[in-house]
Amino acid sequence: MLKTVEVNNVRCEGCANTIIKTLKSEGFKDIEVDLSCEPRTVTVNVKDEASSAQLRATLRKLGYPFCDEEIKFSESAKLKAKSFVSCSVGKFSIQK
Repeated sequence: MLKTVEVNNVRCEGCANTIIKTLKSEGFKDIEVDLSCEPRTVTVNVKDEASSAQLRATLRKLGYPFCDEEIKFSESAKLKAKSFVSCSVGKFSIQK
């Protein structure tokens, strides 16, 4: 089943590249990151609720939490820093 979620901190192709590569490495399929809308969306094929929870955890680990999450200010700063690193890694791997 395809699931589309709205995520924070996604800015560019570098972010999208990191998200796609990471989700593929974790076994997700049919991954698409839409940069044309605000908030940004990630669409992925999920098998069940466990896959949905894994999706949420993976995106959060990269610094891209779901928009529906309540995040404290200090946690928000940490997630933004993580997303900058994820973005940089994604940009570097695009250039290769």
